[in-house]
Amino acid sequence: MDIKELNDQEQARREKLPKYRELGVDPFGQSYKVSHQISDIRLTCGKKSAKALEKLHLEVSIAGRIKALRRMGKASFVNITDKTGNIQAYIGIDVIGEKSYNVFRLADLGDIVGLKGYIMMTKTGELTIKVLKYTHLTKCLHPLPEKFHGLTDIEERSRRRYLDLIVNDESRNIAFTRPRIIRSIQHFLDSKGFVEVETPVLNPILGGANARPFITHHNTLDKNFYLRIATELPLKRLIVGGMEKVYEIGHMFRNEGMDASHNPEFTSIEIYEAFSDLKHIGSLTEKLIRTVAKEITGSAIIQYQDKIIDFKKPFRWVSMNELIKEKTGVDFAKDIKTFEEAKAIADQYKIHLDKFKNTVGYVMNELYEELCQNELIQPTFVYSYPIEVSPLTKKGKDPRFTERFELFVNGKEIGNAYTELNDPIDQRERFIAQLKAKELGDSEANEMDDDFVEALEYGMPPSGGVGLGVDRLVMLLTNQASIREVILFPTMKDR
Repeated sequence: MDIKELNDQEQARREKLPKYRELGVDPFGQSYKVSHQISDIRLTCGKKSAKALEKLHLEVSIAGRIKALRRMGKASFVNITDKTGNIQAYIGIDVIGEKSYNVFRLADLGDIVGLKGYIMMTKTGELTIKVLKYTHLTKCLHPLPEKFHGLTDIEERSRRRYLDLIVNDESRNIAFTRPRIIRSIQHFLDSKGFVEVETPVLNPILGGANARPFITHHNTLDKNFYLRIATELPLKRLIVGGMEKVYEIGHMFRNEGMDASHNPEFTSIEIYEAFSDLKHIGSLTEKLIRTVAKEITGSAIIQYQDKIIDFKKPFRWVSMNELIKEKTGVDFAKDIKTFEEAKAIADQYKIHLDKFKNTVGYVMNELYEELCQNELIQPTFVYSYPIEVSPLTKKGKDPRFTERFELFVNGKEIGNAYTELNDPIDQRERFIAQLKAKELGDSEANEMDDDFVEALEYGMPPSGGVGLGVDRLVMLLTNQASIREVILFPTMKDR
């Protein structure tokens, strides 16, 4: 950065760099041995009286960023923040000595420092470190945004997440809560005998979901690959191979729009269990979410925005057809026989149909998405999807529909599950139907995967599988309305 582009505060901070060196201090520091996290100090000392602390005489070494600074001549108070919290410290020239205090006089908000001292209580009842040794570690060359009027715009916070984490406690809490949620999911599944596996991100064939892909090119093979849109087909190959209970948590990539609940790069978990079916997978999913919610928030009943979401009660099961009937009065399963009859209903509700959506099943799905799903606030398993929109799912008793559910909470899909299709002949016919839809303009249709069909020909046991959106689950459990708040580095438009 050109020195002329600096504001007064930035220039003043840079002018201090040679002053540190004159005092024999590297302005960008060395390693520092930390004995305690701030949260540990508060846990040990938070409820003790001043006399008890004096008797305990707990000596600590902490490292963190200066978030507040109150200078009073030859003594000062600072507030230090590490990843676990913040604490006040008292720094006096009579204790640390004149040379160290001269180093401290160069300190600015945002600097990273090490403090060694013992814990005491001030007259105002504030837990405080009385500093015996002050160590400068890293100079912050920019002033931090003001606490209440600084970095508040979500676009800017998402672009400069490092700064967001420095100044916003809520963002830091989300950043540490997300891994706890993932660990909780893993512990639950591991306790049920599932095995976590890894499958390829680069796929030569598009499949596993209905979505537009990102395409990349492998130079050595001179061949295009898709960034995966799902992990379904590799995981089901593992079921064929006899692993029986598998799951994968990983990144998916879908070349689609961005909004409050969609990011082109996102995290999902897919879970597959041999000798299972849709009902069993639904029960597993319900228990998983209830367990994780309780572990993370302390309760299976959570507040999300202005609503109370109840994961404690049994989740509702309702068919897509029932929901459409509640809205339109039309029973598609019984009364609608032709596409023309279905299209008339769609026209009545002013629902546009792409040219490849030329069956009753497609119309049902469009009506459901437009009229029903936003109203599914409490956890709801919507089951019995049309076969046209479920190319990898086992047929139900009525062959027009499949044994599939999607789990909705607060009007958003957070899970999608099947009784898995294990009939290789039927699977090949479904892939052929998808190819025809692609020819008619469906950019999200699956391609033919001959290797997967061959795998099914070796025999896949009756199985159930579910995919859950990890980001959306994190949104629910951290009470966030935007997916950008729960992804550390979301995809952003250019400034």
